[in-house]
Amino acid sequence: MGRAHEVRKNAMEKTSKQKSKVYSKFGKEIYMAAKNGGPDLDSNLELKRLVERAKQNQVPAHVIEKNIEKSQNVGGEDYFPVRYEGYGPGGSTIIVEGISDNVNRTVSEVRNCFTKTGGNMGVQGSVTYMYQYVSYIEFSGLTEDESLEALMMAEVDVLDIKSDEDIIIVIGESSALDDMKDAIKEAGTDLEFFRDEVIWLPSNYITLEEEDLNRFKRFLELTEDVEDVQDVYHNVKFEEEEV
Repeated sequence: MGRAHEVRKNAMEKTSKQKSKVYSKFGKEIYMAAKNGGPDLDSNLELKRLVERAKQNQVPAHVIEKNIEKSQNVGGEDYFPVRYEGYGPGGSTIIVEGISDNVNRTVSEVRNCFTKTGGNMGVQGSVTYMYQYVSYIEFSGLTEDESLEALMMAEVDVLDIKSDEDIIIVIGESSALDDMKDAIKEAGTDLEFFRDEVIWLPSNYITLEEEDLNRFKRFLELTEDVEDVQDVYHNVKFEEEEV
């Protein structure tokens, strides 16, 4: 396997703090999906996909099962999806998505992440117009040509497909994630998926000077401590990866 494969594999090995964040992230998403669509994986495709992704990210089975069971209790917690956007250090653009049971608390905590690092949280739509909302898959086990052929045979339209050493990256419409992954799985027997999710993908990336880059990394660290934050998307290009 090439270096790109190792970089992505190492990125999936989490520290204790990161693991806790990942467990919380998937736990909330699984809870919401099961509460809204029922606990049966065969009839609730959104829940099935989340469980697959959770297992892929080494979320323990007991965490998955606990949140599915909790979703079926009478009453329970009410979570709401939230999205904030704005500008960070060096003119970087940032989209923060989360799940919250207290929107006033969440907006205050996210705004603090922006202000403490010299950024500004904007109004809705101030940044998203510079992004595409797309299905994004990273995997190994097929060549670029084999991947494209598999997608074409399954009549799945994609926006882009490219390779980074032995890693294949496929980008498609936001509604096509399951069809894309099914087509790829049908064509390969020794596949390893590193990412398969719907994301905000920036149209262009920027490189920050050292001082701005350090402040931007501090922003990411601060959002890690905000329990309600699920994902942070941005247009800052790091050395090893763009997305």
